[in-house]
Amino acid sequence: MAEPDADEAVAAVLRKLAVVWTGFEARLEAVPLIRKLTRGRFELADYHAFLVQLRQQVKDGALWMSRAASNIDEQHLELRSILMRHAVAEHRDFRLLDADYVASGGARQAIENGEKNLGSEALSAWMFHKASQANPFGLLGAMFIIEGLGSIKAGEWGRRVCERLDLPTTAARFLLYHGENDAGHMEEFQAMLRLVLPDAATAAAIVRCAEVTARLYTLQIEEIAA
Repeated sequence: MAEPDADEAVAAVLRKLAVVWTGFEARLEAVPLIRKLTRGRFELADYHAFLVQLRQQVKDGALWMSRAASNIDEQHLELRSILMRHAVAEHRDFRLLDADYVASGGARQAIENGEKNLGSEALSAWMFHKASQANPFGLLGAMFIIEGLGSIKAGEWGRRVCERLDLPTTAARFLLYHGENDAGHMEEFQAMLRLVLPDAATAAAIVRCAEVTARLYTLQIEEIAA
């Protein structure tokens, strides 16, 4: 059987990723912390606990992207360049979280000294494990989940936080910024898929990585306790 062309392969992977996303979104909405946010019972302590854990994941993000780029071969230099640009663009993003924490009444030292919870530890270990492999194309599945959160959920969460806690938008800049800007990242995501597809093994690795990342990300949020 002939292998599909790049456009067909990309479309097929996106359909499978959409199924993964649907399950992920449903599980995430059932997490107690997110239920508190969507049902109007979210407190300032919840927001601060959320920012502490999100900071760890965001800070690690630029690091695993850099590591992944360093393990991409010469036949995929364009993908390496894209990942490096992402890492450079986002390596200071955790400072926005610091600023949000302070603007919402927290002490900078508290967020800087925050420790990863069980889910954050597992997510970080998984991402660095995958990034350390040769040609870690599967990580595109992880990016789909994480960038999807930014484009679909971050803006909504940021607005709810401000409304519920009566905070100015300057106390939720990270969430609001990514809600506005990550949609463009998703367009670039499709271009990255075309750089590594069609290839059946790569397509399967991308979907599997999305599945694992979605579960571990949910665990990270489940483990957040104010």
